[in-house]
Amino acid sequence: MEKFTTLTSVAAPLPQENIDTDQLIPARFLKTTQRTGLGEHLFAAQRYDENGAENPDFVLNKPAYRNAGILITLDNLGCGSSREHAPWALLDFGIKCVIAPSFADIFHNNCFKNGILPIRLPREICETLMEDAQAGANARFTIDLERQEIIRPDGQIIRFEVDPFRRQLLLDGADDVSQTLHFEKDIAQFEKRSERQWVPSTLKEGAE
Repeated sequence: MEKFTTLTSVAAPLPQENIDTDQLIPARFLKTTQRTGLGEHLFAAQRYDENGAENPDFVLNKPAYRNAGILITLDNLGCGSSREHAPWALLDFGIKCVIAPSFADIFHNNCFKNGILPIRLPREICETLMEDAQAGANARFTIDLERQEIIRPDGQIIRFEVDPFRRQLLLDGADDVSQTLHFEKDIAQFEKRSERQWVPSTLKEGAE
């Protein structure tokens, strides 16, 4: 997992509530366990028409936001099923930070596990940031995780809070596997002790 320290990018404004994981990545695209290639299906129902042509009115299809690294929405982002493909699709598209007043718990956790920074901010601030983002390519935001700051296009700083443990994992680029490997020596020692202590029942019976 890549380290998340700072991110400077255009932000795509999507003023919708209750964006569920099926909107983020429809169920018909869940047949793969690969994390790549899902970005083109992100928001598929809104990005494309029934013939597969792009909807020019959808924010991610507009030239200014095709390379957006930040997504700003409204309440309850990521509700619905627990599919981890949702953050995979966001990340594969290039979105590394999502900002909303609230998130569904499982989606929120999955973002951290996959290197995406979810930032909770009051609704009025999210709406203000979306107004900034309307300037398109002329409005670039900087997300500084170390300082826990968002720098708006006009230079104003907005503070945010993140759980310290999860913040450090993102700064280190540590996912579940790398966290486990950090204790590799301890695990090996535990396994050796267990091998010495374990005696098959058949051997016990023979000893008697």
